Amino acid sequence: MKRFFAFIKREAVFSVAFLCALVSAFFVRPDLKYADYIDFGTLFILFSLMAVVASLRKYGLFDAFAARLCSAVNSLRMLSALLVALCFFSSMVITNDVALLTFVPFALLLLSSAPSNVKMLVVIFQTVAANTGSMLFPIGNPQNLYLFSKMNCTVFDFMCILLPYTVASAVLLAVALLFVPNTKMNVAAVCKGGSHRLSYLRIIPVLALFVLCLLSVMRVVPKSICALVTGGFFIITDRNVLRRVDYMLLLTFSAFFVFTGNLSRIEPIRMALENAVQGNEILSAVFSSQIISNVPSALLLSPFAESIPRLLVGVNVGGLGTLVASLASLISYKIYSEDKNNQPKKSYLGWFSVINIVFLAILLLLSAIIA
Repeated sequence: MKRFFAFIKREAVFSVAFLCALVSAFFVRPDLKYADYIDFGTLFILFSLMAVVASLRKYGLFDAFAARLCSAVNSLRMLSALLVALCFFSSMVITNDVALLTFVPFALLLLSSAPSNVKMLVVIFQTVAANTGSMLFPIGNPQNLYLFSKMNCTVFDFMCILLPYTVASAVLLAVALLFVPNTKMNVAAVCKGGSHRLSYLRIIPVLALFVLCLLSVMRVVPKSICALVTGGFFIITDRNVLRRVDYMLLLTFSAFFVFTGNLSRIEPIRMALENAVQGNEILSAVFSSQIISNVPSALLLSPFAESIPRLLVGVNVGGLGTLVASLASLISYKIYSEDKNNQPKKSYLGWFSVINIVFLAILLLLSAIIA
């Protein structure tokens, strides 16, 4: 029983999604239409990208790149800006979760001698950077991958929708970083970038797989073929990588597909959700994201949205705000709070909320002007 409750606590989002799918099945009995609920293309490309990025992370590509960049700076502000920029730009292609898993521990290491309040602010800025930078490309986060599959547009058109919010976020982060002291630091002594050795013979084939994933996202290569090639490659070369794939995320998506599919077949609920969401996609997505996070919000609201592009803006902007608005935010919070030498959790949560609300308010104002 303890293991069961530990699993529920550890996989809270999946547990809620599974429970919702199970309850909905009592109202819509399982039939052949259930198979049509699941977007297998999204699941295939998610699996492929998670496996490829897990492999690149395992081989230390991101750590080596970051270390070599950071060793060239000589002030606390420049180092902080670079650490935030790493999360902002890398999240566009390796997802916000992986960006934070990789660069938050790296930041805490390099900032070990910095004032504790500076460390806290940098981690918060990194979190905001990962959540806002990841919005630009379809592969930046799971909700983008899913919604892009629902949109009849090119990658360029997709980027044009979110580019104003990405640029505005970058400007806001640049202004926020001015609050970091511009004191001198000997970063190279801590970084030791030259010690990071890479096995290019292993990395190059994985980068080729990453290109295959990009071609699949752009609808050049079938997603099923991409998943078969990726899975087959790692079965032959490195099965440990397949153990690093977040299969619970794939199961969570599947459970939400079943739940939303069933909701769309219950006429009173379908009509109520359509009336609530249609024409209010941005605010509906932002509001629901604050409670259940932006990935489930995208899955829940998309069948009832009139404008998928507006929903896309809503779930990405909605990743700001509360700690659960984007589940990636929980990653940096957990990493930060595990070190007892850092600022107390209450201070982190307080500043996190203030900074996120400011960013959210400005981006919402921008959406009102653009939309």
